[in-house]
Amino acid sequence: MSEKIEFERGSGNIYRDLGFENPEEELAKARLASMIYDIIEERRLTQAEAAKILGINQSKVSALVNGRLKGFSIERLF
Repeated sequence: MSEKIEFERGSGNIYRDLGFENPEEELAKARLASMIYDIIEERRLTQAEAAKILGINQSKVSALVNGRLKGFSIERLF
């Protein structure tokens, strides 16, 4: 006996699906932040070391690697 589970296929952009105002920009920021996170991990940098390289303070690196991107523009992430 199996129950059918109803679901809705996503658009491919979670920010659009959740009704964000600028979903394409939010997705781009998330992808850039993910790339930065991967580089930090690959190089085995501490947040303090990453902050020095990026020219920002450690709390901003913490926000970045934890996906809190509100204070970051696409340009800043580049």
